[in-house]
Amino acid sequence: MLKRKMEDVLRKWKDTEGHRPLIIKGCRQCGKTYTVRQFARENYPHEIYLNFYENKNYASVFSGSLEVDHLTMLLSSLLGPDAIFEAGKTVLILDEIQECPEARTALKFFAIDGRYDVIGTGSLLGVKGYGKRSASIPVGYEQIEEMYPMDFEEFLWANGVEAPAIQYLTECLKNETPVAEALHEKFRQLLLQYAVVGGMPAVVQTFVNTHQMNTVLQLQRGILYDYEDDMVKYADDKDKPFIRECFRSIPRQLSKENKKFQYSVVKKGATASRFSGSLQWIEDAGIILRCYNLTLPELPLDGNAIQDVFKVYMMDSGLLIAMLEDGTQFDVLQGNLFGYKGAIYENLAAGILAKMGRKLYYYHKDSGLEIDFVMRYAGKSTLVEVKASTGNTKSTKTVLNHPEKYHVGGAIKLGDYNVGRSGQILTLPFYMAFLLTSF
Repeated sequence: MLKRKMEDVLRKWKDTEGHRPLIIKGCRQCGKTYTVRQFARENYPHEIYLNFYENKNYASVFSGSLEVDHLTMLLSSLLGPDAIFEAGKTVLILDEIQECPEARTALKFFAIDGRYDVIGTGSLLGVKGYGKRSASIPVGYEQIEEMYPMDFEEFLWANGVEAPAIQYLTECLKNETPVAEALHEKFRQLLLQYAVVGGMPAVVQTFVNTHQMNTVLQLQRGILYDYEDDMVKYADDKDKPFIRECFRSIPRQLSKENKKFQYSVVKKGATASRFSGSLQWIEDAGIILRCYNLTLPELPLDGNAIQDVFKVYMMDSGLLIAMLEDGTQFDVLQGNLFGYKGAIYENLAAGILAKMGRKLYYYHKDSGLEIDFVMRYAGKSTLVEVKASTGNTKSTKTVLNHPEKYHVGGAIKLGDYNVGRSGQILTLPFYMAFLLTSF
């Protein structure tokens, strides 16, 4: 069984007095249903599970009165003797809740009633349901949590890395001391494997069980097919071809020297007015990440973000690699990807930072000054350079050498190095990026 950090979120939620119904949102196949159902089995005598995607008939239960006693009467009649509603001991799981907007409206009634715990999961909450079928979102009566594909630490757990090894890395970061060579090499290899495998639980489990990369790739391309299938099923007809064109352009967007997202790369003559809604659809589905350029690399970062100048990354690096031609997995595992390697490493860094709950920013000026990422770290604006191979930090040094213009606290260089420091620049092995959790 794969260990997920969402388990701690669920436990904290359940232990909080007067907790509201919980909504867990995230991209398809990131592990929401499995994690929630496992938690239910371990923490409640009674679990009632409704999947609105697999059984459209369940939506009829919520088509009339949403009073809790009325709903429990209908559900117990529909599901039979296994549907036991017992105050304080029953959890109701509403899977793919975006398929039944009225069920989400009902969360207000369950919150006020308070007898039963309710957990809803949704893959397309931001893009489906409320545009075509109007229903009231229970503002103030639900708690929303975001779930992502497995992060690097969860991947380490899946591959048998124990807490003491991770604690050792934490101490190396804290004290800025090099990692022992044997462990350094082990984590280097695990990072390359994570880049290729990604964090989709079914893919990770297959990798752990078999280490057969052809099977991994087959699963990943199946997920990509499902994503495109969703685009055909759920998007407005006028947007469907544009959404897929945006999605398929991502590898090309990242291949450019300046990785700023350009609509002209999607299709010749494409404009923001025609394609921006399509890109937003993919982002709302949890498939991509948007990284905004800054007017200045200083706090507050969000206040300095340029909303219409951004880069786009795939949420899952394994899926990005699966979008490329056969043989790319082998190249990445061997460290031989030539110019495109920088795009993959940037995408990997974006995913690691985003899964910490960080919004993504970068800094680029037409003069050629460019910083891969800028983040708040330990209360200061911090530059982050991602180096797929040994590379210079000219832009970083330029910013750091002008404190009167750029109010930056320091810089971190991530790459194929061990821990070290040179003035204001802290060098870290790429695999330690997941430890940069201090905001």
